Amino acid sequence: MATTTDTKVTLYWLDKSRSQRILWLLEELNVPYEVKTFKRGKDMRAPKELKEIHPLGKSPVISVRGPGSSKPIVIAESGMIIEYICDHFGGDRLIPTRYADGKEKQIGGETEEWLRYRYYMHFAEGSLMPFLVFKLVTDTVKNPPGVPFFLKPIPRLVAGQIEDQFVDPNLFRTFDFLEDQLKTAPGGGPFFCGDKVTAADIMMSFPLVAANTRMPLQEKYPHLARYVEEIEKQDGYKRAIAKIEEVDGTFEASL
Repeated sequence: MATTTDTKVTLYWLDKSRSQRILWLLEELNVPYEVKTFKRGKDMRAPKELKEIHPLGKSPVISVRGPGSSKPIVIAESGMIIEYICDHFGGDRLIPTRYADGKEKQIGGETEEWLRYRYYMHFAEGSLMPFLVFKLVTDTVKNPPGVPFFLKPIPRLVAGQIEDQFVDPNLFRTFDFLEDQLKTAPGGGPFFCGDKVTAADIMMSFPLVAANTRMPLQEKYPHLARYVEEIEKQDGYKRAIAKIEEVDGTFEASL
């Protein structure tokens, strides 16, 4: 495990990105870090300078320089970043116990908390985010800039049909599933893996906080709404938001 005195962690921050999850993790584990900020252009794309850090030019990205390293390693993708930081900076408390007593390395011996943790580490980006991004795209298509007013009903009609037939049914089915998962969380929750925040909750925080901003969840999904409230109460999350406001000037929970 790395020590915080001999390792340098740099987060390459892009406004309106998923970087806020990584900030929360670093704050949660009290890992010293520095932030290098980048701003989107008028076209909402990341600046080309980010490609100098990672070829895809996306965020979040971190670099980690260990003691005696000639150059830092660069890590992209939220899930991998979170797993790497947990592996090296004391994140055991953010990972549930894997095996029940006496069942170490037995198939089927894993705890429900750990199985949920592994599932939601993948679910956040693999199952939830695609439908939220589709929703963002269709909302944008409904009000395209530069289109004459007499033509706007056409893209609005097309986007509405895509939402009605594909996006909304899948999105609400996903929310129904998550609502039930929180109802049945070990120990009564309020988090997906039980009564304590895990790295999986940090992964799930971005899409659900953003979703709650765009489409308030309270009326139809009270457990999801409570989950968002509990996330926003966490000290590490609050410190991350304060850091966002410091480096970006403001905080906006949006996709």
